[in-house]
Amino acid sequence: MIALLFDIIGMTGTFLVVGSFFLLQLGKTSPTSLMYNMMNLTGAILLLISLCYNFNLASFVIEIFWIAASLIGLYKYVKNRTALAAKAAN
Repeated sequence: MIALLFDIIGMTGTFLVVGSFFLLQLGKTSPTSLMYNMMNLTGAILLLISLCYNFNLASFVIEIFWIAASLIGLYKYVKNRTALAAKAAN
């Protein structure tokens, strides 16, 4: 039963990461959007959680990099929004 739970968590993460890529390729989102970066971050975290049950070093490493890339994207998104808000206030 616990294995099934970790599989569901991992598959949800997979659908989020792959889904965000498909949305990007279909032109439904941009690589700088909040939705794209949140889908990637959430998916990578869920995949990392699933690796707690079935550990795989290569998958673990790629998910750490995926999380880092998503956090950079989110930082840039927030920074850009803050700059736009400051510019609009002036």
